[in-house]
Amino acid sequence: MVNQGTFFDEITTSGDVEIKSGLCNLCKGTRRLCGKPRCPLMLKFYAHKFAAPDIKSKDIAGCSPPAVFVGRFGYPKVEVGPLLPNIMGDTTILDKPELWGGKSMYDIASMRFQLVRGKYRIDAKDFEKSGKIVDNVQELALTEKPVEVETLFSRKPTGRVILDDSIQPFGPSGVMEKLTIGTGRFERNLEKSFYDTDLRSSEAVINSYNNGTLVSEIEKAFSVGTMGVKKNRRFVPTRWSITAVDDVISKNQMTDIRFNETIDEFRLYQWKELDNWWSILMLPTTWRFEVIEAWYPKTTWNPSPNEMIVSHDHEFFEGRTAYADNITGGYYAARLGVTEFLKGIGRSAGVIVMREIHPGYDIPLGVWNVRENVRAALKTVPYKSETLEGLWPQINVFMDLKKERWLHSSELLRDYLVQRRIEDFY
Repeated sequence: MVNQGTFFDEITTSGDVEIKSGLCNLCKGTRRLCGKPRCPLMLKFYAHKFAAPDIKSKDIAGCSPPAVFVGRFGYPKVEVGPLLPNIMGDTTILDKPELWGGKSMYDIASMRFQLVRGKYRIDAKDFEKSGKIVDNVQELALTEKPVEVETLFSRKPTGRVILDDSIQPFGPSGVMEKLTIGTGRFERNLEKSFYDTDLRSSEAVINSYNNGTLVSEIEKAFSVGTMGVKKNRRFVPTRWSITAVDDVISKNQMTDIRFNETIDEFRLYQWKELDNWWSILMLPTTWRFEVIEAWYPKTTWNPSPNEMIVSHDHEFFEGRTAYADNITGGYYAARLGVTEFLKGIGRSAGVIVMREIHPGYDIPLGVWNVRENVRAALKTVPYKSETLEGLWPQINVFMDLKKERWLHSSELLRDYLVQRRIEDFY
């Protein structure tokens, strides 16, 4: 765990913030652990001159991908609404992270900044009294393809673009007075869950996923109270819904893979994207899982000019009983990608996801980056060895951090090297 002591000094001559202990890496701009009313790092991100749409009217019409957003501040009194660009046509790619492979960080950010957020305040736990706008937001989240949306704002949408460690970026926002959506077809699995008011939300998530609905689509439906037993339905902040869906799906897959036969050898999958370097190590053991992140100086959540921040979270066969406080949402996103792969090959394994975040990754884009790049890494041809030692040379060649640092940071590797196993006696 990172040190949570004194964490930064403000250098008044330059306005920069120097991180001394890695508390910003733990906070990631969401918990206000520094006591500041606004995150100093987020202010630095917003200093970039990102291109946002030039909004000239209170009335905006465009094709939503479809996309919605549920805020978290003031919960359960939260602001909900659509995300829409001021353009017509096929806008699918604006809200489908599954399609973003190979795009640059700034291409993704610029693409997302086209989306304008409409805001309408509701009670997340008692939303049925909130009128037609809420009904339209729910319908939009269930719709399969881009649909025409028209919004009337109380004034022209303004404000900075939104950057966050958990959610995808989006552009200016404004309070809505009216929302109208065109006719669109619901995604079939999400439609079933919507009308089945006796089905638990976790079962609705799993059923939709197992029948081919994209994770990003399930997250939207989950966030707007369209899943679960009728009396328990509520709107869920987008940030929370993303991690909840990743957690529910990966836990369900863990149930399937825990008692599978283990893989026969040590495997190593490697991948680079968005200046994130990945090495995914698989051990021929029963289920266990760990994510280790190494944030280089001057990256998104480590603005220190020279200090490396390394953090990790892990679980053994029984799984976690507490939230992954160090890696946060990225832990569950990575676990989904890994359990998805192991279930697909019908095997179990111990898995260590080693991630280096290099200086080219200097604005937050959301945890989709973790999920999709773990998936991409596991589609590559792995290096294989009969021993763990046989893979360290390739890890040392590919990654900046070397064997000793990974060993020092890993609970799973320490356990594997210390614990005696049945095969040791033969």
